[in-house]
Amino acid sequence: MRPLLFLALAAQLFAAEKVKPDVLHRPSPIPDRIILTWSADPSTTQSVTWRTDKSVAEACAEIAPSTAGPQFLKLAQRIAARTEALKSESYEALYHAVEFTGLKPDTPYLYRVGDGANWSEWNQFRTASADPRAPLEFIYVGDAQNDIWAMWSRVIRQSLLDAPRARFIVHAGDLVNRSARDEEWGEWFMAPGWIIRSIPSLPTPGNHEYPSKGALNANWKPQFTLPGNGVPGLEETNYYIDIHGLRLISLNSNEKQDEQAAWLDQLLAANPHPWVICAFHHPIFSTARGRDNKRLRETWQPVFDRHAVDMVLTGHDHTYGRTNVMSGAPPVKSKSGTVYVVSVSGPKMYRHDKARVHARIAEDTQLFQVIRIAGGRLSYEARTAAGELFDAFDLVKQKNRPNRLVPKPGLSPPSPRGQAGSPASTSQ
Repeated sequence: MRPLLFLALAAQLFAAEKVKPDVLHRPSPIPDRIILTWSADPSTTQSVTWRTDKSVAEACAEIAPSTAGPQFLKLAQRIAARTEALKSESYEALYHAVEFTGLKPDTPYLYRVGDGANWSEWNQFRTASADPRAPLEFIYVGDAQNDIWAMWSRVIRQSLLDAPRARFIVHAGDLVNRSARDEEWGEWFMAPGWIIRSIPSLPTPGNHEYPSKGALNANWKPQFTLPGNGVPGLEETNYYIDIHGLRLISLNSNEKQDEQAAWLDQLLAANPHPWVICAFHHPIFSTARGRDNKRLRETWQPVFDRHAVDMVLTGHDHTYGRTNVMSGAPPVKSKSGTVYVVSVSGPKMYRHDKARVHARIAEDTQLFQVIRIAGGRLSYEARTAAGELFDAFDLVKQKNRPNRLVPKPGLSPPSPRGQAGSPASTSQ
């Protein structure tokens, strides 16, 4: 190629302008930001939320039992949506929500959302089983927060490759960095692609979902349809669901900690399920320097100890730390015991404080976690963004005794620079 022609083509290439975020994430009549959640029984209901521009006068959803061929189209039922407006810094949009009810347990369904003329694709989901003994698999991720589209997308997508039967995804807060910027929410919905249209999400809010004025960001409730069964005033941030013998509890660690402690105490006193996992944002045992949450620990950990909560899943500290089964202040142990985990899935990283309370730690590592429950055994895996196994153990139920933690043999200390392993004892 002649030099002058090459230079002319190169000039055109580098003259290209980046599409502005308010253009890239602008709403239209076509449904976007479609996400499955639950607001009631996972075995008989399913909630879906989506966004359009203001031109959509009446939104709706259609649902049908899944079939091997296109015959399901004849079975589709249409349901009118509940709609609310939301004005962001960039534009106004409408958010629509439908709760499918009266579904059959452990059954595949197809659904689409739209306005009768402009539709999404048909998406498939499966209801939970009504049998509390049914096995369960789910994904848990810490903060996505920064560079979500560019660098978090690979983590959430890899997680499904390692957990293809996942029933839901727990997001432990700080889903975005600047929650008032609607474009960041746009990245968060784009990054998983179809995954969150077929696998329900259970998010809990972090401090970045609470802007400087101290109130929950206005995007949260319109775009997520979640249970309202927690402390009054914390609806859709403090809640619980029961699924396959697990009581999964979302706590809002940003506010009303005392009220939630009392609520949790009562909730667990009447818990009929063998497994209990709590998810929230701020760690009970911090992994990053200078970020200890002493009052939160003093308020909530006694409740966890009293009711032998099996695991606590958190984020916030942008490192990885996992304890053994423990209760009280380390190294105190009693007849109860909980495994505490801090993890991060996005690219923002801190330094680990290397506290002895943590049996396994990591720095500069994007991770996702897969948790599987079958009968009296819980199997836990933490995997890197590259899909490599980093941490793994089983929790085994023991009658009238604390859970027994069985570490996976053969896990070597992390080798890449910037990571750190700990030789802490795995004794119970």
